[in-house]
Amino acid sequence: MRQSKLSRCIRQLEERIEMTVFERSSGGVRATQAGRDFLRMARSILEQMDTLLASAHSTGRGEAGRLAIGFYTSLSAGNLRATLVDYAKRFPQIEIGMMERSRTRLATALRNGAIDVAIVTGGTLLIDNEIISLWNERVLLALPEGHRLAEGESIHWTDLKGETLLISRHDPGPEIQELLLTKLTSPEDRPKAVCQAASWGNVNSLVGVGFGVSLVTESDVGVKLPGLIYRELRDGTGPSWVRYSAHWRIDNANPALASFLKMLGERYPSPAV
Repeated sequence: MRQSKLSRCIRQLEERIEMTVFERSSGGVRATQAGRDFLRMARSILEQMDTLLASAHSTGRGEAGRLAIGFYTSLSAGNLRATLVDYAKRFPQIEIGMMERSRTRLATALRNGAIDVAIVTGGTLLIDNEIISLWNERVLLALPEGHRLAEGESIHWTDLKGETLLISRHDPGPEIQELLLTKLTSPEDRPKAVCQAASWGNVNSLVGVGFGVSLVTESDVGVKLPGLIYRELRDGTGPSWVRYSAHWRIDNANPALASFLKMLGERYPSPAV
C-alpha cells in the first residue's frame, strides 16, 4: 500500500487504542516501548488466529478432531490393531479414544453418541445403525501344553467330542457358542460346554492350567500365556472363520468418522474370503 495510506492507518490505530505506537522524527519511524509491547501481543494474536483457522480447516476435512471407537476384541495383534496404527499414522492430529464393552453396551453407546463406531464380530446389524463388513479371522483352539490334540497342526470340530470347552459369558462368547452349534449339529458330537463369568483372557488362563480348552480368534494369539498353545480349527471345507464388521449411526456428522470409514473402505473394499 502507499506510504500515505499506511501512515493514515497507523494514526487511526493509535487514535482507537489511545496510545502512541510509533515515534516519528526526521530520522524515520520507530516503535515506542508501549508500541513494542502492543506489536508483540498483536503478532501473538494473529499467530493464534492462523492456528485456529488451520485447525478448523483440518477438522472440517476430517484430518483433526476426536474419534471414539468401541470394541470387544483383542488389541494385541490382528487387523484391528493394524487398522488403528494405520489410521494414527495417516491422521496424527486426530485423538483416538477406545471403549471396551459388551456388544449390548456398545449398541447403547452408539445410540447415545458415546462412541462414533463399534467394531464387533458377526454381521448382524446393530439396531438403527449402518454396517460395513471388514475382515475375517480364523477360529483357533487354545490348548494346554501336552494335550492329546496338540500333536497335529490342525484340529477338526469333531475332535472336540469328550472335551471340556470353556466359554466366557462375555462377548464374543455367545457368538462362539452359536458357531459351535452350527459346526456340530448333533449333541453327541459336541464337547461339554462350561460357561465362565470371566473375560476371555482369564478363561484362557484356566485353559493353561488344565481346566479345559477354549476357542479364540487369531487376534487373541498376540497375548502369550504360559502353558498355552494354539491349533487351527477346521471343518470339511477348511479353516473356520468369524467376520468382523463396523457399525455407526448414519446421522453422525463427525468428520473424523468419515475419514475413518473412508480408510476402512480402502483397506477392506469387499468382505474377506
